Amino acid sequence: MTNLQPQEKTTKNQALPISYTIEDWQKGYQSQKQEYDYWIDNITGEIPPELHGTLFRNGPGLLDINGEILPHPFDGDGMINKITFINGRAHYRNKFVETEGYLAEKKAGKILYRGVFGTQKPGGLLANIFDLRIKHIANTNVIYWGKKLLALWEAAEPYLLNPYTLETIGNEYFNGSLSQKEAFSAHPRIDTNGTLVNFAIKPGLKTTITIFEINQSGEMKSKKNYQVPGFCFIHDFLITEKYCIFFQNPVNFNPIPFLLGISSASQCIKLQKYQPSKIIIIPRHSTSEDDKMQILETKAGFIFHHVNAFEVANELIVDSICYESLTTVEPKSDYRYTNFDNNSPGQLYRFTINLSQDKVESQLIDKRSVEFPTINPNNVGKPYRFLYTSATHYDIGNAPLQAIFKVDLASGKRQIWSAAPRGFTGEPVFIPRANSSAEDDGWLITVVYNAENNCSDVVILDARDLEKGAVATLHLKNHIPYGLHGSFTPEIFI
Repeated sequence: MTNLQPQEKTTKNQALPISYTIEDWQKGYQSQKQEYDYWIDNITGEIPPELHGTLFRNGPGLLDINGEILPHPFDGDGMINKITFINGRAHYRNKFVETEGYLAEKKAGKILYRGVFGTQKPGGLLANIFDLRIKHIANTNVIYWGKKLLALWEAAEPYLLNPYTLETIGNEYFNGSLSQKEAFSAHPRIDTNGTLVNFAIKPGLKTTITIFEINQSGEMKSKKNYQVPGFCFIHDFLITEKYCIFFQNPVNFNPIPFLLGISSASQCIKLQKYQPSKIIIIPRHSTSEDDKMQILETKAGFIFHHVNAFEVANELIVDSICYESLTTVEPKSDYRYTNFDNNSPGQLYRFTINLSQDKVESQLIDKRSVEFPTINPNNVGKPYRFLYTSATHYDIGNAPLQAIFKVDLASGKRQIWSAAPRGFTGEPVFIPRANSSAEDDGWLITVVYNAENNCSDVVILDARDLEKGAVATLHLKNHIPYGLHGSFTPEIFI
């Protein structure tokens, strides 16, 4: 854990410690236009010899088009990063997902598409009015499933990649189970029976939620549609053995500014702060009329990501990261100049849902600002004890993510490993140790942007004890722009 002497910044409420400079944080939002392929030789510590497999990461790698900066990084083209662990060594490779839009803009040397989060085509209103084309950027997640490597973006179908070279093969439609341009979310969940469960949202005055279940061979075994009232903006969901669980954030969508070319789609979404969130509970295996969808209400603010859910008698226990308010994306704003003091932190909450009484209770688990939760994959949809997140260095206030945080839900014990003051963490991925029954026996791997040398590190932590420091730090020759999601497979692709 980094020892950091607290400095203070004054807000209108109190003086808070700071662990970073905004200039250091901004450096991680530079495009990485070069594609690399090399063995990682600069390593501090030792890679665990029993750690075999491949870590895939996805995120926006191209944050400008021919020098024209994208106002929000989430509009950036997807870049896959692959770190392969074998016999105590590690290999790195990265490559852009060569989507239709990426190739077209690369050839043209300019922005050709509007982005969901704020990018507009050059030329003002006349160039953007009534242009509803949105570029498929394939930048949110990547997963190896059914012997296929899939780059995911929640508004369209997956892109199929070569897991060895990361070359783009084309779109994946699961033998015709998906249609062209049909959405397939970037947040699949894998249950402990080996089924991948995913969803898609088709918003409108009524929203259609599609739930997919895919077996380990990559075959679509189930695809069901459900309609719910109102507009839905849902990024993540949860599964248990019996249920799929969605939180419908209390937002409205005014499409007029988007149609007129004034605003991006996300800029037209506004949080209704004093309205309740709706919890949509859909049975996974309906067998009778009694197995119907339930919709309950709760005060939850806004939720991007969930941790886990499980069943206890007639109750569902759901752990999530909740924001008091949604950070608005204003026209002509630049995300790199985010004022963290003005934004509400994401905090861990537990929701107890009584299905027989239609009652929801919520409780704050921890006040620290956190994001990108993960758990031992063997406990998805089941009772569990340990959760991990990326987090702020200090346990008060809001700031960039610079640490990895562990919560023991049974004992209440907390642990933290920090890369502050000049390191910025991404999503941790939990890799269980083979043949171990202990829930926290494994490794956490995270990518850390190091502002000191403008490169990224791949950090391996012992999930049992974060505070003993990194087991190994793999120093890359290049930086990886701040990423979103990824996954680990025991398969080796060299």
